[in-house]
Amino acid sequence: MTHLLHRTIKGSLPFAVGGKGIRIFDSDGRAYIDASGGAAVSCLGHGHPDVMAALRDQLDRIAYAHTSFFTTEIAERLADRLVEDAPAGISHVYLVSGGSEAVEAALKMARQYFVEKGEPQRRHVVARRQSYHGNTLGALAAGGNEWRRRQFQPLLIETHHIDPCFAYRYQLPGESDAEYAARAAQALEDKILELGAGEVIAFVAETVVGATAGAVPPVADYLRRIRAICDRYGVLLILDEVMCGMGRTGTLHACEQEGVVPDLLTIAKGLGGGYQPIGAVLLGRHIFDAFANGSGFFSTATPIWAIRWPRQLGLPSRR
Repeated sequence: MTHLLHRTIKGSLPFAVGGKGIRIFDSDGRAYIDASGGAAVSCLGHGHPDVMAALRDQLDRIAYAHTSFFTTEIAERLADRLVEDAPAGISHVYLVSGGSEAVEAALKMARQYFVEKGEPQRRHVVARRQSYHGNTLGALAAGGNEWRRRQFQPLLIETHHIDPCFAYRYQLPGESDAEYAARAAQALEDKILELGAGEVIAFVAETVVGATAGAVPPVADYLRRIRAICDRYGVLLILDEVMCGMGRTGTLHACEQEGVVPDLLTIAKGLGGGYQPIGAVLLGRHIFDAFANGSGFFSTATPIWAIRWPRQLGLPSRR
C-alpha cells in the first residue's frame, strides 16, 4: 500500500531506481527510453556528470538563504546569464520553484505594473482556449482546458478566452496562412474592445502550445500581429515558454524565431533539466522600472520590513 496520492489512484507504477542518459531503470531491471524527457523536463539527460558535480559543489557551499536578507553568487550568475541570452529589452529575472509559480508571478507582476502606473482599473486577463499554463489557481484560470478547469471554476479568477491559432482546426478552405493569422489575431483585438480598451491587463499565450493541443506553432505573422495589438491598447504580452522554451525549438527562447519580445516571459522545465525544481519570470525593463520607481518591491515577495513596519506601506498600525 502506498501513502502517496498518485495522479491515478487505481493501479500501480513501476519503481524508478536509476537513470543514465536517455534511459530510466526500474526495480525489476527494465530500461525505458525517456523519449518525452518526462514532459519536456529532462532535456539534459539523466545522471549527467557535469550537472551532478555542480549540484554537489553548491551543496557544499550553501543550500538555502532567505531572499529577504541575502543574495547568492550562484543566483546572481544565473540571472546574468539569462538576461544576457534573453531577447532585447529583458532586464531582470525573478526566480521561483516551477512553471505554475512562474505564471502566477507573471500575472501578479502584470497587475502590479498597472497599479504602480496609476491604472488600477485594469483587471482583465485574456488567454486562449486549449492552452495550459499550470495547476495553481491563477495559472489554471488563465489556461483554456475546460476539462481541467470545470470542477474548480468557483475558485478561479475571472479570465477571458479566444480561439487558439490552430490552423488544423480553424483555418478555412482557401484561406492563406497570412489571412488566417490576421483573422486569428483579430480575435484578440475584438475581445479587448469588448472588455474595454483601458481595462485589460495582459494577453497570455504559449509561444508553441504544448500539453493541451499538442505541439502547435503560431502561423505566419500571428505573434507579430498579437504584439502590435497589445502595444496599440497598452496591454502586456505574457509568453509562457515553460514547455517550449530553453532550447526545445532550436533557439533558447521560442519567441526569438517569431521576432517578438514579450513584456513577461515564463520559463521552467528545461531551465533545471529535472535536477532542481526551478522556474523564472524574465521581465522587461519597463516592468522593473515601474516597481523600482513606485513601491520599491514586487508585492508577492514583500520584504520583511514591510511586515514589521506597515506604515511605510500606508497601512494602519495595530493599536
